[in-house]
This record gives sequence, C-alpha cells and structure tokens, in this order.
Amino acid sequence: MFWTQGLCPIKFLISSFILFPSLKNPNESGTVSNNDSKKKDPNGPMYYNGIYHQFYQYNPNGSLWGNIVWAHSVSTDLVNWIRLAPAIERTTPSDINGCWTGSATILKSGRPAIIYTGADTEKRQVQNVAFPKNLSDPYLREWVKPHDNPVIQPVGRGLNPGQFRDPTTGWIGPDGLWRIAVGAEVDGHSAALLYESEDFVRWDRVDHPLYSSNASAMWECPDFFAAMPGENSGLDMSAAVPDGAKHVLKMSLDGSDKYMVGVYDLKGDAFVPDTVIEDRRLWSRIDYGNYYASKSFFDSKKGRRVIWGWTNETDSSSDDVAKGWAGIHAIPRTIWLDKDSKQLLQWPVEEIESLRGKQVRHQGLELRKGDLFEIKEIDTLQADVEIDFELTSIGSADPFDPSWLLDIEKQCREAGASAHGPFGLVVLASESMEEHTSVHFRVYYRSQEKHMVLMCADLRKSSLRPELYTPAYGGFFELDLEKEKTVVSLRTLIDRSAVESFGGGGRVCIMARVYPAALVDDGGTRMYAFNNGTSTVRVPRLEAWSMRRAQVNKG
Repeated sequence: MFWTQGLCPIKFLISSFILFPSLKNPNESGTVSNNDSKKKDPNGPMYYNGIYHQFYQYNPNGSLWGNIVWAHSVSTDLVNWIRLAPAIERTTPSDINGCWTGSATILKSGRPAIIYTGADTEKRQVQNVAFPKNLSDPYLREWVKPHDNPVIQPVGRGLNPGQFRDPTTGWIGPDGLWRIAVGAEVDGHSAALLYESEDFVRWDRVDHPLYSSNASAMWECPDFFAAMPGENSGLDMSAAVPDGAKHVLKMSLDGSDKYMVGVYDLKGDAFVPDTVIEDRRLWSRIDYGNYYASKSFFDSKKGRRVIWGWTNETDSSSDDVAKGWAGIHAIPRTIWLDKDSKQLLQWPVEEIESLRGKQVRHQGLELRKGDLFEIKEIDTLQADVEIDFELTSIGSADPFDPSWLLDIEKQCREAGASAHGPFGLVVLASESMEEHTSVHFRVYYRSQEKHMVLMCADLRKSSLRPELYTPAYGGFFELDLEKEKTVVSLRTLIDRSAVESFGGGGRVCIMARVYPAALVDDGGTRMYAFNNGTSTVRVPRLEAWSMRRAQVNKG
C-alpha cells in the first residue's frame, strides 16, 4: 500500500503470545482504526529452505510516517521470530521516497525474488525487483537490486501514476511465462493490471487486465491464488495448477479485504468470477473486523496456503509516539476454499497450539435465559477458547432479511447482545461488567433446512475510555440443519488488546482491538459463556487454554 502517515517500529511488530503487542497498560496501544493514520502491511511472506520469512512496512526512525523500508523477521515455526536488519531500504532513485508493499516469489531455479512498489524521485509509483545476495545464508539477510529497476513504470492509457502499486506473487501462465498483477486505477475504475516476463526482470504489460471493475476505484494489495474446492491443502502457483481448481482474486478497499471466487481462463489469460456482484458492499470478505492489506503464500513445508493480515490503532499519533509503535499483525491463518466453491474458510495455523498451557474443559453445560457461566482457572488476558453451542429450539427464529447484508454492522448494533436471541462469549470483562467485549451469535430463519447466523463482535462497552473507536462488527454465514444439525462453533483467541474470533468453522472471522481499563485497574479480567435468548442453549463442549508468550523479534 501507499500511505501518507506512520508505521510501527520493528521491535513491536510481533510480540506477546502470538503476533500481538504485550499490553500492561491500555494506554500503550489503540483499537481498531477508523482513519488512515498508522499503517503497516505484511509484505512478501514465504517459506524457503526451512525458514519462514515475513517482511513488513516499517519506519526505522519512529512510530509516525516516513522513511518506509521493508523490515524482516524469520521463524522456523510461525510462532517464535528473530528480528533481522531491514531487507530493502530507500537507496535508489526508483525507491528513494519509500519502499512500499509487494510480494515474494520462488522462481523456477529455486531462487527467491521480491517485487515491490517504490516511490521514485517524482513520487510516481513504480515496480522494482530485488534478489538475495547470498543464497547460502539461511536467513537471506541481504538483498540486491539490479540496475534494471524500475522494471515496470506507470505508463499506458488512462493509468493514474499515483494509483499503481502492490504487485502480487508471480504465477506461471499457460505459455510458461511469469505473470503478476498490479493494483491500479484506470480511467477512474479499479483494475488488476496483468504483466508477463520470462526472467522476472523484463516485464511487458498484457493488453487486458487480469480483471477490472467499475464498482470501485483503486484496488490495493491484490492477491491471486488457486485452491481445490473442499481441500484444506494449498496450491503452488509457480507450478501447473491441477484441473478442477478454482481461483481467488482478493483486493483491499473500503477499509477491508474482499475477494471473488472464479476461474482463470487460460485462453483469455484472465480471471472470470463465478458471480459478478455489482454492489461491492455485498462482496465476500476475508475478515469482518479490523483486518487489512493481507498477503498469502504457499507453504511448501506443510502443503497449505497461509494468509497474514494487518490491524491498526485508533489512539492518537501522540500516543503512538509515546509507546513507540503503531499497528500489529493478526495470527497467521490457514486459508482454503469450501467444497461448494462459494467461500473461503480460515483457521489459526496449527503451530499456535504449541503455546497452549493450562486447560479447563466443560461438557454438557446448559445455558438458560440470562445465564452467565464464568470460565475460570485460566489466564483470561491470554487465552484460546473453543465452544460448541447447540440450539434446543430454532423454530421460533426471526425471518432473515437480505437487506441486512448491505450494512451488517448496523444489524449488530440494533440486535445487540442484550436483545432477544444472542448467545456467545464475553471476554475482557471487568468485575462489574461495566466493561466487556461480546462475541455472539443470532440465528435467523431462511428456509426449511437453512438458517442464517449473524456473528457479531460488539466493542461498544469494551472500554471506559471515551476516545476509542468501539464499533459492533458483524458477518453472516449459512447454517445447514441437515448437515450441521443445530451446532454453532466459536473459537476466540484473546491477547490483551486483540480479540480474534472464528465462527462456524472459520466461515466468518472477526479481528477486533479493545482496551479495557480493567487491564490496569483490576489487574485482571473475567470471561463468560452466556445466553440471552428465550430458549436454552446447550454447550456440549467448552475448552479453554492459557496461552504462553512466544519468543518474538528477539535478536
């Protein structure tokens, strides 16, 4: 991405038990942002020779905007990370005003390549490449830029040179040439412009885009990958994609990451969505909370696709200066396509479970109307919670109104956690419940066998601090009674200021940031399963773990 204000220093990029800041004082961080004041994209994630690499937008001189480079951290397990020196810095005329977002590709020779957006001396957005200096270095600490840079310039009819950025990971086309897509604005409309190359250095623009839409303007941070429906394994885009695979085109706009499922037409060399939806408010979303600029990669170690996203702050710039950082990365997630090819499913990478500590388990609970069941004996500030809710009566569900899909957050605000029907989890709650965050569900009738489930993360009472942004996030997913009976699942990971939830087996994901004063005043918070519906909700399984702190950015 290309932003106008500040990012976070490397030492606070990834910390606490997973990829979050460790907050003992809520004033040391912020919440979900409703502005563009602090940005930090994940860039070029890859797995190479036994090492995971994560690069990211970084200001080495402070928490506000300026001097943007590519920071670099490495890991063997996606959990514990070592901080290295920045990999790409502003050293040439083609990136002297900033080294912006881009991707990493493993070439046919096995050599990694980075392609990224630079702001040149005229502040145009141009695309540059970089290669490892020493392939024998397991950490790939040093990267070199060929004299060919910039390898792609913002030329062509209707192309806005100030809206041309964020190249994707490369993939092999039907003719054996490399392809990438670059986010752009052409004639006022959004486009993923298509380029091809034999050597990843000399690029030619294809005479048509990979895909374009007049439903929006600029697309940031496009991502393009293949998936086999119903299989949670990933596909390597640097190799031939098997028959039957679908393709996913993801883009960042309107403060969220959205995507389309379709096919890659080999003859036309273009992406063709299965369904074209004109109203972009109805486009599918990767995450329905505070999650943006995500980037995925094929993990050849475990044969899966992993996606990373970024979540920002809402405290002031002066707060960011005081604490010395701004913005965090969410947990890396495995991402795959459901068997119906309708939506992506996501789940925290399995390595996160290595941080699980003390466990509590409950079975056969019954939550009657108004019940709060406290989850005790674990660290409620750093926890991993999995709950199955079984509905005993679903026949009285209110009818589903499709117009709610146009503004799901409004539906979450109006339905509320205290209205008829919701059940779920309360986290980071003060003893008096004056502060609390609710992750909950409401079920609506759609047809004889299918219902729609509204999942909300309601932050409106998450903190007594008046200056914070506290929305009610929400997303819908379908519940098929014939296949799933009446069980709704929830997994929530809590890490002080971060509440990351996965509903319906990962069909709806919501990343939220909250800052209760109870973290300071009480030295602890409480957690509850609850039911505010008129019918009893059974909980056949509730498991919760305290989470240990990872070793992050040590070095």
